[in-house]
Amino acid sequence: MSSFEIRGGRRLQGEIAPQGAKNEALQVLCAALLTDQPVTFSNVPDILDVNMLLELLGDMGVRVTKDAPNTFTLQASEVNLEYFSGQTFQRKSGKLRGAVMLAGPLLARFGKALIPQPGGDKIGRRRLDTHIRGFEKLGAAFHFDTDKNIFSLECDHLSGTFLHMDEPSVTGTANVLMAAVMARGTTQIYNAACEPYLQQLCRMLNKMGARISGIGSNLLTIEGVTQLGGCDHHLLADMIEVGSFIGMAAMTQSEITIKNADVAHLGNIPETFQQLGIELEIRGNDIYIPTQENYRIRRFIDGSILTVYDHPWPGFTPDLLSIVLVTATQAKGTVLVHQKMFESRLFFVDKLIEMGAQIVLCDPHRAVVIGLNRDINLRGITMVSPDIRAGVALLIAALSAEGKSIIQNIEQIDRGYERIDERLNALGADIRRVD
Repeated sequence: MSSFEIRGGRRLQGEIAPQGAKNEALQVLCAALLTDQPVTFSNVPDILDVNMLLELLGDMGVRVTKDAPNTFTLQASEVNLEYFSGQTFQRKSGKLRGAVMLAGPLLARFGKALIPQPGGDKIGRRRLDTHIRGFEKLGAAFHFDTDKNIFSLECDHLSGTFLHMDEPSVTGTANVLMAAVMARGTTQIYNAACEPYLQQLCRMLNKMGARISGIGSNLLTIEGVTQLGGCDHHLLADMIEVGSFIGMAAMTQSEITIKNADVAHLGNIPETFQQLGIELEIRGNDIYIPTQENYRIRRFIDGSILTVYDHPWPGFTPDLLSIVLVTATQAKGTVLVHQKMFESRLFFVDKLIEMGAQIVLCDPHRAVVIGLNRDINLRGITMVSPDIRAGVALLIAALSAEGKSIIQNIEQIDRGYERIDERLNALGADIRRVD
């Protein structure tokens, strides 16, 4: 197990570019299975989760070529379907939540798919009902093997239908969408997710020859086609990294420019951090955050305490609530953070409380943060990263704290953030990786 040793209290300065979007990569890379033609991806993040998926695709017979740093060409001309019944596939795919999105393309092209119980973050229950029910409505038969803890799907062919999703799940929408692009007839997905990454997947599939309309709305219409071809696809900047850097700059009183942030696709992320009192300036496709000695949390118009909560797009992304929470600990004022989607994601606040933060954990979904306004600095401690987003929130806390902090289990951070220690050290941070 590796650790970070962080000596906090240093102000950072300079420019930093966000990596390619992790959540988009896990979707679009799976879509390469829909064709036997080469598909080239650029701005692919070099992170554990994506590298695990690329390795898994290679194991199943996909030709994976690294053309340049962060650029890959995938060609699924010889997929080994026998691989999916082996223990190696079950072991590797069971470690990766994104592996669930192999099912839609495999069903569409080959008529069968296996889904192990998903891995990834331990942030609460993450059910597969939305995926499975969608596949069933398209005509797939579903079976769950209780001994092997694996889902199997099979069909002679998929047929277009009307789907009213029970929740606007991003991965559920992406999976069903990839299955529907080669179904017979027309499929409509209502209550579909419409996150920028899902929009990117739709545009990529259309470049491959799919016929998808309604992109960016909660009603997608897909006219099935018989085959798809190759294309080139460039991934967006990772909005979660962009938000993380905004919060980090405020917490460490740093002057930072976030380069090539794909500002047009950030939704209300900048405005939400501005509600915490953080000054920022949009400069073309960059975001400039000046040094701030203090930042004050705004109140609602009637004077009541600000509440920041997650909501399906175009609402605020749940992946940034951990960053909002830690950033608020040194603001002036009080905020209620309401994590609606996952019941275990706020449990990392015990580490922040031990560092000196004033937080009341109301229940698994809500925490009240009373900002210290820098009257009391956080202090360095030893802690364990429980998941990707909480891990980076703890890293931000450590960068602003007095003394030395140690974060263990940083493999969780490496799953979602590319060379985060090297990139932050280039800005003046003091982070040492200990293996």
